Amino acid sequence: MASARTKTPRPGTPVRGSRTGRPIMALLDLLGRRWALRVLWELRDAPATFRALRERCDDISPTVLNARLKELRESGIVELSDDEGYRLTDRGVALRNALVPIAEWADTWGGGGGRKRPS
Repeated sequence: MASARTKTPRPGTPVRGSRTGRPIMALLDLLGRRWALRVLWELRDAPATFRALRERCDDISPTVLNARLKELRESGIVELSDDEGYRLTDRGVALRNALVPIAEWADTWGGGGGRKRPS
């Protein structure tokens, strides 16, 4: 049997940080996986083929990209269309919209936000 670490996190099942699989913990487990947020973010504005997505993600390994896309598809966040490649589902768009305030905060933080930036 595969470990909880290799299975796609799902609300209601044990995930990292939660034996009960609270929805927020399942989401954090999913998005905390290597490259998951980057893949999601690179699909935020437009669909992409596997090759284009790999390039957008700085040549992520095909094995890791396949694993992340599989998990994001199983979670209903990403889908594969016949004509456009991978794209966000309605659920994925809602997640992207929820992440926008975090991206805006990060831009402010990266712009100085109290810390001296290296020259």
